[in-house]
Amino acid sequence: MTHFTPLLLEIWRLGAIRRRLDEAIPGIAEVIRRRLPFDRLLILSLDPERACLRTAARIGGDAMCRGEPMPVSGLARDTLLRWCLTEGSTRGPAETIGQAVPGLLPADWRGDTLATGLAIEDEPLGALILGADLPGTFQPEHEPLTIALREPIAVTLRNDQQLRELITLREAAEADRRSLLSRLGRQDIADTLIGAGSGLKEVMRGVELVARSNAPVLILGETGSGKEVIARAIHAGSERSSGPFLRVNCGAIPAELVDSELFGHERGSFTGAATRRQGWFERADGGTLFLDEIGELTPAVQVRLLRILQDGTFQRVGGQQELRVEVRVVAATHRDLRAMVQDGHFREDLWYRINVFPIQLPALRERPQDIPAMATHFALRAAERLGLTPRLPTPEQTGRLIDYPWPGNVRELAAVIERAAILGDGRSLAIERALGTDPISPAPAARAPSPVPAMEIEPLATINRRHIERALIKTFGRIEGPFGAARLLGINPETLRGRMRKLGIDPRGFRGRASAPQ
Repeated sequence: MTHFTPLLLEIWRLGAIRRRLDEAIPGIAEVIRRRLPFDRLLILSLDPERACLRTAARIGGDAMCRGEPMPVSGLARDTLLRWCLTEGSTRGPAETIGQAVPGLLPADWRGDTLATGLAIEDEPLGALILGADLPGTFQPEHEPLTIALREPIAVTLRNDQQLRELITLREAAEADRRSLLSRLGRQDIADTLIGAGSGLKEVMRGVELVARSNAPVLILGETGSGKEVIARAIHAGSERSSGPFLRVNCGAIPAELVDSELFGHERGSFTGAATRRQGWFERADGGTLFLDEIGELTPAVQVRLLRILQDGTFQRVGGQQELRVEVRVVAATHRDLRAMVQDGHFREDLWYRINVFPIQLPALRERPQDIPAMATHFALRAAERLGLTPRLPTPEQTGRLIDYPWPGNVRELAAVIERAAILGDGRSLAIERALGTDPISPAPAARAPSPVPAMEIEPLATINRRHIERALIKTFGRIEGPFGAARLLGINPETLRGRMRKLGIDPRGFRGRASAPQ
């Protein structure tokens, strides 16, 4: 094996200086070609959780590209996983190898083949496959070098996978940030919150005080009152603002998966755990983890959460190694945790640990002075999202909004304003109809004003359907492009397709139809 050392060192060097596989593999292929007579080289990346192989790099024949996934299922999947972990190589015609290791070779692979699995620390990663047009090209003396290539190629593939995972996480975080800013109608997370100088003045004073520390924060407030916005403001004002901010809805995770979601798991720790997985705490290392609806956690998970809050250590599910993270925890709930402690449904020691700095977020009805500014903000945002002419609430409508009790808080106000914008169709804000009362119709003199009959209030899905159908008629069923319905409605084409699928709208029925009259 020592006579391979110079060649292997050069491959290690190329893999180290270029972390992206598509950048490193052309040079690596030229080095390998000095000792192995191949015409084609293929590196496959294994995704055990999705039961598929993906083309990570391909040289020879077609231009190098990243291909579509090749599904692998059932017995073929188990055989492939075992083969990837085998410290050897497989040699012969493509048809023979395809039968020996089902699912390994792409449908277009032909000729003499030499293949070896790629793995690191008993974790299967994929495969290195060499192909030659001439039958019998690969001989037994070629196999030792192929086996020696396993480790440097596997490390290069792992680096590429991790880099792409980081890019995906960064893009997801940026998309989440843009989504939040869009929902708030803000350009930057540091922009002043609506109500920061009035109804939320005391709250923001508390945010400013606690943000600079690393103390756990507990945000208390009704559903829809804006607890996530306050949690993000705490993160933005902290020394961890450059780190990740991750939100976990504890009430939305099945009880049997909470441990795995929060703390991660090792490969094989339970049925379906095909690979090691980082939990939310590991992913939030160096940043802030927002545990929304923390009162929904089971007692068993509360014990593990208490430990990580006390000393920052934990173990993955099925693991023996003790891990440490630096995470600032901000928790939130709409429930009465003090009463839950008294009833024995929430651990008292965990309550003391997370209740270091409580922030009570007032309900929207408790800060009516903020409603006019918020209604204006949501009206402008709705007009932009729906592609309508901006319309603002009249003074009379603002008065009705202030008088309304808002059981759904800020979330309900945003929904009502958007519904009013849809009902008004760019001509006005139909706030009375959106609230379910219409004062236009006079009531009998001897009776109190009666609400509009339920049959006159159309379901929101019906209104959305009609609005989308009008856009499709105008665009002759076109969804994308400068003259498409998505551009007309001011939303992403994929978002529009999702809504159409949900509403059962088929764009083909609008192709060739004349535009609706104005």
